[in-house]
Amino acid sequence: MRTIQRTHGFDRSQLRDAAAIAAAMIAVGASFGAIAIAYGLPAWVPFMMSTVVFAGGAQFLAIGLFAAGNPFAAVFAGLLLNARHIPFGMAIGSTMGTGWRRLLGSHVMTDEVVAFTLAEDDPVRRRRTYWLMGITLFTSWNAGTLLGVLLGSAVGDYEALGLDAAFPAALIALILPSLRDKATRVVALTGTAIAVAVTPVLPAGLPVLCALLGLLTLIRFGRGREA
Repeated sequence: MRTIQRTHGFDRSQLRDAAAIAAAMIAVGASFGAIAIAYGLPAWVPFMMSTVVFAGGAQFLAIGLFAAGNPFAAVFAGLLLNARHIPFGMAIGSTMGTGWRRLLGSHVMTDEVVAFTLAEDDPVRRRRTYWLMGITLFTSWNAGTLLGVLLGSAVGDYEALGLDAAFPAALIALILPSLRDKATRVVALTGTAIAVAVTPVLPAGLPVLCALLGLLTLIRFGRGREA
């Protein structure tokens, strides 16, 4: 009986994971909405981005570059950052279904959704998990954006609420387990050092792109393994 229930419906662990990720996305979305308002952008801009773009990291990067007057860098950085969705789509494209389902499914595809989906072995549960997490993240992210816009408009100083720390804190929490790997740790530290070093001399947003140079350290690790 338990096997049938686990195959054809959501178990408590899935619903618990969805609730936890929704709470986190509301906090991070609020950070995005408040920061967008603090940068002086119209209220409709964060709403449109959260609905049409729906790409957390790219949205934060884009509003920073737009506020700095560098729209071309914003577009390039967004495309580069979201290039990871190409292998994502290849890995779970069949899970979305066909036709309009695949079109809609591709819109709610995020790192978290893909991770939870690939953790399931059964095709039926994998499909259910994808849509559960995708819809949960989309709605909670937009709810958070609304909350952030309202708080940012009312308070004015988003730093007073600590909303500016929500997104970096969420990113740190996500990457900490990966830093156990030596190669990943070296890439992260090298990229961070490069970004900090060039920040005083480059326009806003470009230091983040320069951090990608940290990936060059993988060449050294690759040669070490071959040897």
